[in-house]
Amino acid sequence: MANVKSWESEEVGCTINIDHDLCNGDAECVEVCPTEVYELVDGKSTAPNIDECIECCACVEACPTNAIEHSSC
Repeated sequence: MANVKSWESEEVGCTINIDHDLCNGDAECVEVCPTEVYELVDGKSTAPNIDECIECCACVEACPTNAIEHSSC
């Protein structure tokens, strides 16, 4: 079973799921996100600032392991 972590924003109306089994911690999502939604914690991506998301989908496109699923993308 996948180790998927989820973040939901009622304010923005989106959900971000990150599969920590697939995430390699290279921080591409952190680098490309224009609103700093993502942070690395213990070598894995997290989305603690999801309410800042502008739904640009740059994170999904940048992730080399396809670990990020975004409800708007």
